[in-house]
Amino acid sequence: MLGSELLWSSDFGTTYTKLTLQPGVTTVIDNFYICPTNKRKIILVSSSLSDRDQSLFLSTDEGATFQKQLIPFSVETLIFHPKEEDKVLAYSKESRLYVTSDLGKKWTLLQERVTKDHVFWAVSGVDANPDLVHMEAQDLGGGFRYVTCHIHNCSDKTLAAPFAGPVDRSSLTVQDDYIFFKATSTNRTKYYVSYRRSEFVLMKLPKYALPKDLQIVSTDENQVLVAVQEWHQTDTYTLYQSDPRGERYSLVLEAVRSSRQAGESVVIDILEVRGVKGVFLANQKVDGKVVTLITYNKGRDWDRLRPPSTDMNGKPTNCKPPDCHLHLHLRWADNPYVSGTVHTKDTAPGLIMGAGNLGSQLVEYKEEMYITSDCGHSWRQVFEEEHHILYLDHGGVIVAIKDTSIPLKILKFSVDEGLTWSTHNFTSTSVFVDGLLSEPGDETLVMTVFGHISFRSDWELVKVDFRPSFSRPCSEEDYSSWDLANLQGDRCIMGQQRSFRKRKPSSWCIKGRAFTSALASRVCACRASDFLCDYGFERSPSSDSEANKCFANFWFNPLAPPDDCVLGQTYTSSLGYRKVVSNTCEGGVDLQQSPTPLQCPLTPPRGLQVRVRGQAVAVRPGEDVLFEVRQEQGDVLTTKYQVDLGDGFKAMYVNLTLTGEPIRHRYESPGIYRVSVRAENTAGHDEAVLFVQVNSPLQALYLEVVPVVGINQEVNLTAVLLPPNPNLTVFYWWIGHSLQPLLSLDNSVATRFADTGDVRVTVQAACGNSVLQDSTVVRVLDQFQVVPLQFSRALDAHNPNTPEWREDVGLVVTRLLSKETGVPEELLVTVVRPGLPTLADLYVLLPSPRPMRKRSITSDKRLMAIRQVLNAQKISFLLRGGVRVLVAVRDVDTDSQRPGGGGGYWAVAVLFVIGLFAVGAFILYKFKRKRPGRTVYAQMHNEKEQEMTSPVSHSQGAQSPIQGEGFIDGDLDSQTLGNHSGVVLSINSREMHSYLVS
Repeated sequence: MLGSELLWSSDFGTTYTKLTLQPGVTTVIDNFYICPTNKRKIILVSSSLSDRDQSLFLSTDEGATFQKQLIPFSVETLIFHPKEEDKVLAYSKESRLYVTSDLGKKWTLLQERVTKDHVFWAVSGVDANPDLVHMEAQDLGGGFRYVTCHIHNCSDKTLAAPFAGPVDRSSLTVQDDYIFFKATSTNRTKYYVSYRRSEFVLMKLPKYALPKDLQIVSTDENQVLVAVQEWHQTDTYTLYQSDPRGERYSLVLEAVRSSRQAGESVVIDILEVRGVKGVFLANQKVDGKVVTLITYNKGRDWDRLRPPSTDMNGKPTNCKPPDCHLHLHLRWADNPYVSGTVHTKDTAPGLIMGAGNLGSQLVEYKEEMYITSDCGHSWRQVFEEEHHILYLDHGGVIVAIKDTSIPLKILKFSVDEGLTWSTHNFTSTSVFVDGLLSEPGDETLVMTVFGHISFRSDWELVKVDFRPSFSRPCSEEDYSSWDLANLQGDRCIMGQQRSFRKRKPSSWCIKGRAFTSALASRVCACRASDFLCDYGFERSPSSDSEANKCFANFWFNPLAPPDDCVLGQTYTSSLGYRKVVSNTCEGGVDLQQSPTPLQCPLTPPRGLQVRVRGQAVAVRPGEDVLFEVRQEQGDVLTTKYQVDLGDGFKAMYVNLTLTGEPIRHRYESPGIYRVSVRAENTAGHDEAVLFVQVNSPLQALYLEVVPVVGINQEVNLTAVLLPPNPNLTVFYWWIGHSLQPLLSLDNSVATRFADTGDVRVTVQAACGNSVLQDSTVVRVLDQFQVVPLQFSRALDAHNPNTPEWREDVGLVVTRLLSKETGVPEELLVTVVRPGLPTLADLYVLLPSPRPMRKRSITSDKRLMAIRQVLNAQKISFLLRGGVRVLVAVRDVDTDSQRPGGGGGYWAVAVLFVIGLFAVGAFILYKFKRKRPGRTVYAQMHNEKEQEMTSPVSHSQGAQSPIQGEGFIDGDLDSQTLGNHSGVVLSINSREMHSYLVS
C-alpha cells in the first residue's frame, strides 16, 4: 500500500498488480492488519466520502481479493486472537470494545468505557478459556477496574473482577504468565502482580527502593525484568529482576539512562540481544556520563564493551581500557521499516551491529558503525556514519544503506559478517529511501527498497535479489564453529557451554530456511557465580568463600513469617541464595537451601495507620467523622487497640483492624484535635497519630490597608475575618505582579513599596475547605500630605468598628470636604482608623500633570482651604436621631482634645441614648445591605448615589439649613459600600444584614 494506491505482489516484488477496492469510489486505507497465525488473512480499515459508516475490506487469499464489510463504529485499532485466526477484537474511537468470530463480518459489543491499549486476549497455556478477554474499564463512579469476560457471554452481570479494588488508569498489563497493575490511595502507589492467574500480591522491591514509576521490560523465561524510577531519579531508572513468580525483586543495574518520547512514553536504554539468551546491552548514566555495558547472565554481572584496536582503515584507535571503551546508541527507530541504532536477530545469533563511538563516554552526535560476530567479545569498525541494516539468509548477507536525508542509489552488502563490503547500484535514479523490506524471518535473499524520487512524486519500489550471487546451498563443509564466551573468556554462561556454527568467509552458498545456528551445548557444574543473593542483595558472591555475605541489605528479614501468618499455623522459608533464572547448571556448589517449615510466632503490631474515610482531615463542627484503623503486619487476634479522639473520648477495642468497621464520631467545637491509636499485645506495640482540624466555614473577609502610602514607607496589610479563627487560618498574600504568595498564620503582614504607581494587593484566607479572597489597590506616591482628623465624642457610641462602616464614614467626610473647599474629590482620601476613639487621616494628593486652561489651586492653598473649613466647624454630618458629628483637625500631640457641638443637638442625642438604654435596646448604626449567597463587594466611585441628605423631608424640596452638613441614613443603598472588592469563595456564605445590634 503506497500513497493512494494499493499494490499487490506474489513474486518477491518483481511485479505488482494495482488493486481497486471500489471502482469509481475514492477509498482511503486508514490501516491494515495481517493475521499472525495465518498470513493469508488480511483486514483493511478504510473510509470513503460516500460511506457514512466505516468499512472493512476482508481478504482470505493474501490480498488477491477483498470483500467489503460495513461496520457501525469507527475503528481505533484491531487485535487478532493469538491462536484462533477468525477472532478479532476492535477498539473504537468511542472507547468501546467489540468482538468478531468470523473475521469481521459480524461484530458484538463487549464493553464500554474501555482504556485504549489495555485490552488483552487470553494467554495460551495460562488462561483456561481461550475466549477470555482481559481489560481495563471505567466504572460509573469514574474509577478504573480490572475486569474480564468471555466473548460469547459478556455483560455487566457476567463481568468478573479478579481484583476487588480500583486500579490506576492505563496501568493494566497482561504479559505471558503475569498480570500487572498499580493502585494509588492516600498518595501512595502500590504495584501488584499475579503469577499464572493466582491471587494478586504486592511486588516487593529491595528495602530502600521508593518507586515513582515502574516499567515492565521483559517477562521472558519465567522471570520479570522491571525498570524502576526512584524518588531521586529524573532521567535514569534502576533495573530489578524477579523470582519466577514475579513477586520479589533483586537489583540488576542502577542508573540506566531513560528518555521520554512523544505521547509521554518512556524509552529505557536497555536492549536484549536476540539469538543468545541472557545477553543484554544497557547504557548507564553516572555523573553525567553515559557508558555502554554488556551482561551475559541476565544482569548478574556487567562489563564495558571492548574497543577495537584498529579503525576501519587499519589505523590504531589508541583506545585502551580503563580510560577508553566502545559505547553504542540504544535507540529504537521511529520508522518501523528501518533498523534502530543497534540491530540483532534471532536468526543470526552473535551478530550485532550498532552505531556509537570510542571514548570515555557516549557522544550523541557520533554514530560510527561497529560490528561483532561473536556476541560482543570483539568488535570492528565498518562505517564512519550511521546506516540502516537488514539481515538476509540468517545473517549470511548484511545490507547497509546510509541513514541520510539526501537521495541515494547505492547500497553496501557483506557476505562475510562485515569483514569486507561491496557496493551495489540498486537504481539508476537516486531516491529518498524510506524503508527496507524482506520476507518475515530473514531466510530469503530478496529485499525491497522503497522511497520516492521527490517529495511530490509517487513512491518507488526497487527489488534487490541476491540469489544469483550464490550458486548452491551450503553443506556441512561450508560451516565453522564458534564458542560463546564472556569478556573474561569464561565459556560456562548461564550454566552451560554453547557452540554455534557460521558460514566460512570463503563459502558463497545459501544457508536456506532449514538452517539452524545452534551446534552443541553442555551443562556445566554449578559455581558461586551461578547464584544471586536472595532478594534485596547488596552484591552477589564472586567466589564460594563469599557465601556468608548475602544478607547485607535485605528489605525484609528472610526468616520472618509472611504478613498473613497466624499464631498456631506454620509457614516455609528459604534462606541464602537462589540460582539465576534460566541457569541450567547442575551439581557442583549448592548455595540453595531447601524450604524449612516453621511455626508462626506471636508477632507485634507493625504498620499501624489511622485515617479519616474520604481522606479529609478538616471537618466542620457537628459533622460525622469516620476513623479507619489499619495494621499492615503483626497479630490481630490478641491485640488491643486504645483509641483517644482528643476531645475527651477514649475507648478500648479488640479485633478493630480485623472487622474493618470505622469509628464514628462528632466534634462539637472548633479546634485542632490529636487522634491517637495504640495497638498492643504481649510481643510489642505500635502507635499511629492523626491531627484533625474542626472549623466553621468562613463568612466574610475584608482587606484593610491605607490606600495611599509613600515610597519605602512601612505599611500594614490587615485581613479582617469573620468569624475569627485564630491558629486555624492560613493567609496567602499576593503583592503586585508576584505569582508567588507570602504565607502567614497572622492576619497582618508589613511591607514596603519601592516604586510609585498603583499596586494591587490580594489576600486569601483558607480554613479547612473554606477559602475567601479580597483585593484592593494601594497608591504609592512620592508626594502627598496628611491632615489628622478627629470627630465629636458622640460618634464613638455609634462606631461598630467594622471595615465597611469606617469606609463609609470616610467617604462622607471626603465628599463634604470636596464640596466646601472645591478640591476635586479624587484628590482627597479620608481613612478612618480602627478602634476607639474614632480618629481619621485625610490624604491630600497632587493632581496629575496635564494642561489646564485655568490656573489650578496650589498644594498649599488646598491645605489652607481644608484647614479653614475644619477650624470653622463647617464639616459635620447628622446621625439618625438628630446627633450631629463635627469633624475637626486633630492635634497629634493632644489626641484627647475632641471638638464640641451645638448644645441643642447634643442634648437631644444624650436624651435619645438614655432612652434607648432604658428600654434595653438601641441602634448603633444600620445599613440595609443584602448580600447574596456568594457575596461580591462592588467597586463604585463617581456613580454612587448621593449619601448626604437634609434633615428636612425630601418632599418639601428645601435645602439643608446647615451648609456642609449631611445625614447618614439607615436606608443607604448597597452601592455606597465604597472602594473595596472581595469574593466569598466558600459555598457556606449566607445572607447578612450589617450593623444590626439589639
